[in-house]
Amino acid sequence: MENKYLRIGTTYYKNVTKPLLSQDSINILVQWSKSELMTDYGKDFIKSIPRYDGFCLIPSHTNYKKVIDGFYNRYEKLEHEFITGEFPNTTAFLKHIFGEQYEIGLDYLSILWHHPSQVLPILCLVSNERNTGKTTFLNWMKLIFQNNMTINNNEDFRSRFNSDWASKLIIAVDEVLLDKREDSERLKNLSTAQTYKSEAKGKDKTEGSFFGKFILCSNNEENFVYIDDSEIRYWVRKIIPFDLSADNPNLLDALKKELPYFIHAIKTREISSPRKTRMWFTKEQIYTRALAVLMNGNRTFINKELEQILSDEFLMFDTDTLKYSIGDLVEKLSKHNIRTSSFKVSELIKKMYQLEPKNSTYTKYHISQSATDMPIVGETTHKGRHYTFKKAMFKN
Repeated sequence: MENKYLRIGTTYYKNVTKPLLSQDSINILVQWSKSELMTDYGKDFIKSIPRYDGFCLIPSHTNYKKVIDGFYNRYEKLEHEFITGEFPNTTAFLKHIFGEQYEIGLDYLSILWHHPSQVLPILCLVSNERNTGKTTFLNWMKLIFQNNMTINNNEDFRSRFNSDWASKLIIAVDEVLLDKREDSERLKNLSTAQTYKSEAKGKDKTEGSFFGKFILCSNNEENFVYIDDSEIRYWVRKIIPFDLSADNPNLLDALKKELPYFIHAIKTREISSPRKTRMWFTKEQIYTRALAVLMNGNRTFINKELEQILSDEFLMFDTDTLKYSIGDLVEKLSKHNIRTSSFKVSELIKKMYQLEPKNSTYTKYHISQSATDMPIVGETTHKGRHYTFKKAMFKN
């Protein structure tokens, strides 16, 4: 009975098993009232409850400790058997996921096991086709890392209440669409962060260690997340559909049966890729054609946003000509939550519209409010390098 209850600092908790919709269950700590404990078990029972100075968060799969210097470790011990044996279904599945980068994929999993605090690339599995195994991969990873992994949606990631995932080793986002620049910046910052402020509803923010690794799955191959051309943090793999002849509706069950053999192999194998960067792998090692598609898709995304902004302004100002500097256009994109560089916008204009800037005086339009709150189109004169856009360029 006493193992069910504990006191952290001055607060009592009960260790409960919470059932999940998936018919699985997880162990969680729930705050418990001291008075109810005394009511249920008597006054003397309180003395038998183990006491700890506070919480800590120390990940380990090879030398796990639940109590460290009087602190209760919130990282959970993995409950697995380690048995020597073959795992053909797992090998075939991982070759399907990682393809020509199969060995790097095994290294990625090995690093997660042996060095859970090591910074790793953001793994992205993408495909606009069905029956590829992306979600199966997430569920299989969840079987391995258990309560130290969480599978979220876009809203979970964007929410400021992050206490449910800030302490996890793996934060997966299924059907991801984080196409705002602030989403990308948050992902990039977290992927290399060592500390992070966690916040729960009704509680103050608390700063603690952060070692989370992100896995993103998406049906959108071209712009599910905003990235720069020079980005090195993303490992993007396009997953092809399974061969129908090899389709196995019970694949996850087959993988689950092989877990003791596979985990034993991961536990004992040597990592073949030496650590060369902060994120272990070099950008050349994790480069894929799918990453290039994503980068190009982001450029197309910026172009479409710029087209929409200018098309709206041709109608708003009832004009056939608009003149803007690069700084003007960067500012307009920024107001639409798209932050980009002057160089990138300049290259886009040259490529998409074949325009060259002119250095002269030009007129810009703007909307102001009259005394009766009616919108009035005003004009301001500026001097400098600018581009001239014609309404005919946006006829579609």
